[in-house]
Amino acid sequence: MLNPVTGKTYASFEPALDYVVSKIPRWPFDKFESGNRSLGTQMKATGEVMAIGRTFEESLLKAIRSLEAGVYHFELNGASEIENDLLEKRIRKAGDERLFYIAEGLKRGISIETIHEWSKIDLFFLKKMEGIIGIERMVANAPFNQEVLKEAKQKGFSDKKIAECWNTTESEIYHFRKEKGIIPVYKMVDTCASEFESETPYYYGTYEEENESFRTDRKSVIVLGSGPIRIGQGIEFDYATVHSVKAIKESGYEAIIINSNPETVSTDFSISDKLYFEPLTIEDVMSIIDLEHPEGVVVQFGGQTAINLASNLTENGVKILGTSLEDLDRAENRDKFEQTLEQLNIPQPLGKTALSVDEALKIAQEIGYPVLVRPSYVLGGRAMEIVYREEELLHYMKNAVKINPKHPVLIDRYLTGKEIEVDAISDGENVLIPGIMEHIERAGVHSGDSIAVYPPQTLSNEVKQKLVEYTEKLAKGLNIIGLLNIQYVLSKNEVYVLEVNPRSSRTVPFLSKITKIPMAKIATKVILGNSLTEQGYSSGLYPEREGVFVKVPVFSFAKLRNVDITLGPEMKSTGEVMGKDITLEKALYKGLVASGMKIQKFGTVLFTVADKDKEETLKIAKRFANNGYRLMATSGTAKMFESAGLSVEVVGKIGSESPTLIDIIHEGKTQFIINTLTKGKQPERDGFRIRREAVENGIPCLTSLDTAEAILRVIESMNFSAEAMDAEEEEAIFA
Repeated sequence: MLNPVTGKTYASFEPALDYVVSKIPRWPFDKFESGNRSLGTQMKATGEVMAIGRTFEESLLKAIRSLEAGVYHFELNGASEIENDLLEKRIRKAGDERLFYIAEGLKRGISIETIHEWSKIDLFFLKKMEGIIGIERMVANAPFNQEVLKEAKQKGFSDKKIAECWNTTESEIYHFRKEKGIIPVYKMVDTCASEFESETPYYYGTYEEENESFRTDRKSVIVLGSGPIRIGQGIEFDYATVHSVKAIKESGYEAIIINSNPETVSTDFSISDKLYFEPLTIEDVMSIIDLEHPEGVVVQFGGQTAINLASNLTENGVKILGTSLEDLDRAENRDKFEQTLEQLNIPQPLGKTALSVDEALKIAQEIGYPVLVRPSYVLGGRAMEIVYREEELLHYMKNAVKINPKHPVLIDRYLTGKEIEVDAISDGENVLIPGIMEHIERAGVHSGDSIAVYPPQTLSNEVKQKLVEYTEKLAKGLNIIGLLNIQYVLSKNEVYVLEVNPRSSRTVPFLSKITKIPMAKIATKVILGNSLTEQGYSSGLYPEREGVFVKVPVFSFAKLRNVDITLGPEMKSTGEVMGKDITLEKALYKGLVASGMKIQKFGTVLFTVADKDKEETLKIAKRFANNGYRLMATSGTAKMFESAGLSVEVVGKIGSESPTLIDIIHEGKTQFIINTLTKGKQPERDGFRIRREAVENGIPCLTSLDTAEAILRVIESMNFSAEAMDAEEEEAIFA
């Protein structure tokens, strides 16, 4: 069997490698700050990065800056401030940041023998890490020394780190390097150390002499990938990237991908015409652009990672294909977005941008609580929260974000209502809307954590028409060329725009599979100048498909101890499944079961809810009881159920006499828990303890009453079907 990499050698050929590969997992603790960060036999990573270099040092440092976790070198912000005792503890115990604490230990002069004793990491790797610290000191002591700069680049140092050492800008280092001819070359990845010619156009950058990647005569287009899989940015962007590359090839261009994620299809050597396995930083991307001179760069399919590079690329004279940087910024920049909506006469929740804590408090007072607060330019609802009082807002501003003029905080009036999501493709004149998705969970739960339904089940034709009208207005008003995703909220029969994302979204694969409209492929051809009409598509809402389709989120809470499972504006799901059937109930059943939830036609449901939810909970409890479920509740909730004529078993709160809530959970005496005691997310709170015990004992715990209502619909349909079957059997017997 021929080796597909070389095209000449056989599978029996012994590999010989002239490069070093580093793989570093990507953990979700930026989302789950209270999570137990200890690493052991249970996997906690959501993704990974890979980097290739000629040396271990180069490979490791490239992998670190590929992580997109707020680090760009072998160091961690704040590590220098911790005490020696705590540093030792963090090196001894395996955690997601241990690598960086080792770096801090080396900086403090702790010997590699001592670190080896603490960590049991092989001395070879520790010696290499010690070498990185040595080079860092050398760089700091020799500003703008050409030889030192070259050695640092060969060992994987970024321009950003060198600029920090030399007290200058990254741009200055970039231009100094180019002036001195210190630029990377690109080596082909093969398995025989160049002993045989490789046929695979698969490259990595390094600082040596001979370049193995040559620009061809064909016009090329670069597509930026999305880096490591993490909460908020998953495999959906890889799906879009692959379809985009197919469209680029079909359009006659050479398709080039830059990405750093080994798990993706886009980093298969057989997908693109050329693949650069490099970090998605402005330095690494610009080096490839300098070599390839593409017609332009596509940033729409790489999630927020690619969008965030657009500004620096434009500053460096690179053409962004599709929606321009100016228009990307109009969608992302709060003030410009508000002005656009005002001009288009499209309503949005009242809100403003705060540049300081005092300004945030003043805005919230003007708007009125509750308010939705979030930093600008985020993906996956990072640090997004609903706050109900001034003290909560103060806590948020001091702990969740670092507010300053460069990093403002957006403050919106929180509207309770139905959330609706729309994906569309625009060519500047026509706007194709493949579908409208209705969320089961009301606004306030992140779209990635909501159950989405296609086609919408409860929207009137008037609301649908308004959604189409607003989507077309926004696409044209923002000069979108390619894909856009819009989040709406329907509150008191009025449609408001929550946000517009001028890029591919996580629902693109979902809608593409349902409607059989290859959205990423069509959008790419639009970006390359092929209109929707030329591709055979017209403007407006595409006819709805038969059947019902649901997108159900999948969570990994069982693997992440100390993490609160409460759903809110910050995304927590790590994946999703799809259910399809002829009715909503059947599709929901398939989706929920596929997501790992056990749904039984009868059993026991345990309620422990906040006072504000009791009236709504009563309706849900009655329906559970009507379907043969036994009811359990804590005293306050039980009293309300009893006054409404429901039979309920009272269980003790945590710390009271047995049987308590925890006893019931441990003994597996309940099939569902409905818990909305979500105020205060500290681990010591009772609500948190209940939710964690439920997760760790495999019992579905619902913190959204909308999700509970959806599950009830499934149970009711199951029982109705069973009754109908019984009636048919009875009729057959008497016949």
